[in-house]
Amino acid sequence: MPRMFIRLALLLMLCCGTARAGLDAAVLAGLAASDFETRVAAIEALALGEEAGGRVVAAMEAGEFGMVTIMPAEGEADAEPVVRAVLLQAGKVIDPASGETLAIAAADVTPLRLNNRLRRALATAKAGLTLESGTAAERRVAAEVLLGSPSEALLPLFERVIEHEELASVRDVVLQAAARVQLGSADPAERLKAASALGTSADRAVITLLKPLVAREGDGWLEPDASVREAAAGSIAAIERRVALAQVFATVFSGMSLGSILLLAALGLAITFGVMGVINMAHGELLMVGAYATFVVQGLFREHLPAYLDWYVVAAIPVAFLAAALVGVVMERSVLRHLYGRPLESLLATWGLSLVLIQTARVTFGPQNLELANPSWMSGSVEVMAGLALPWNRIVILAFAVFVLVLIWLMMQKTRLGMFVRAVTQNRPMAGCVGVPTARVDTLAFAIGAGVAGLGGLALSQIANVGPAMGQGYIVDSFMVVVLGGVGQLAGAVWAALGLGIVSKFLEGWAGAVIAKILVLVFIIVFIQKRPQGLFALKGRFADS
Repeated sequence: MPRMFIRLALLLMLCCGTARAGLDAAVLAGLAASDFETRVAAIEALALGEEAGGRVVAAMEAGEFGMVTIMPAEGEADAEPVVRAVLLQAGKVIDPASGETLAIAAADVTPLRLNNRLRRALATAKAGLTLESGTAAERRVAAEVLLGSPSEALLPLFERVIEHEELASVRDVVLQAAARVQLGSADPAERLKAASALGTSADRAVITLLKPLVAREGDGWLEPDASVREAAAGSIAAIERRVALAQVFATVFSGMSLGSILLLAALGLAITFGVMGVINMAHGELLMVGAYATFVVQGLFREHLPAYLDWYVVAAIPVAFLAAALVGVVMERSVLRHLYGRPLESLLATWGLSLVLIQTARVTFGPQNLELANPSWMSGSVEVMAGLALPWNRIVILAFAVFVLVLIWLMMQKTRLGMFVRAVTQNRPMAGCVGVPTARVDTLAFAIGAGVAGLGGLALSQIANVGPAMGQGYIVDSFMVVVLGGVGQLAGAVWAALGLGIVSKFLEGWAGAVIAKILVLVFIIVFIQKRPQGLFALKGRFADS
């Protein structure tokens, strides 16, 4: 068969998409062709051959693919020898299309030697096969491979994937791969099709592909067809709107994620500061205690329960709470109890305690930061809309913060201890007069507040490195949440934490992290000047006393 006829048949087969169910004769002929470009096109076309194509790709990777020359039979003097592509497995010669064993000696097969160009074509074919049959992660990787070397031969595959793919991230990449082929077409209809299809994307990179279609060249346009230019302009506008919307949602979620950490850090501080009026400068180190407790639990699971390592975070919840609560009780009993009513001394004392805790952590665990592994059920992300994927660890931390908040609210509103804490917060002398054990309430409130901070450290360990000084970056923000929300007010702490988190993220995107922090501080200073009681003021006859 002449080379030109083989290539023409191969092209027609690819355009019509008839090779999906198996290997077409044109593909088999192309694999055996001596013409290099024809062979490359045939290898790329294996992606359309499903099971049979996968069989050939696997054989090529294993070095079990070759060609055999079949001589004409006696009496066919005018016939030419035929080169046939075959698989060579376990000493048997196998037909690539059917998988049947052929009556051909293995010694007659000439193995195919792969060069770099053939290896790239093989990688393209493998990615094409994975694009429809692999897992979500495998399809993403395959789409990226095809984007790097898009082939006109795979356009039928691209069209099927664009039509049926549920994951927007995969579909966007395939759209780009198809567009890179179609936008270079000499046919205006193909360019129009590509420019219109790209309007469904949410990837900024697609805008780069479309901009040449709306660019000028001297007094004219780079794209001569007006309908293509119009379609490209419409697609660019649609993508920009979609990207902007996704960015807003991403910023809000990022702010809520930061706010959840601030909330866990500030909840305990709101309780202790409200009950005892103590400015605990060591509160950030209680986060550090909870984080290191989580690290210890992870180490125990790795050593003794490796099969259940994914659940070390759940087991670490009571451990982190109790470890931080114990440290809090020791701090309150040994130092703070003797400094009630002396705010300056208690401030300096807690600052000294923070240094002691930091140095203790350095001596015990070393000065270097430690990284905790995310459990498998907290890894990865979930795609909620085109261009917006939310990481699972952030979602879990947000849900965990809500869970802790509900428990604290139930404790404060539905238990005897909560009633005592609220009574001491509103009016300590009167609470003592009616029989509330204020000293015991102070200890228990400090223990609970410290324990909640330990839970904040557990959450923080899943998104940041664990180190001796990790808590110092959150102490100022925690106090801002407490002051802005109102002393001893859980509702105020919630709104203040979420508000500060979201506003900070929006400001960071606009002015940078440093300027954003300054602007937030200025806002809080101005706010406190106008409303010193915070968002939610204490209620009662003695709230201002």
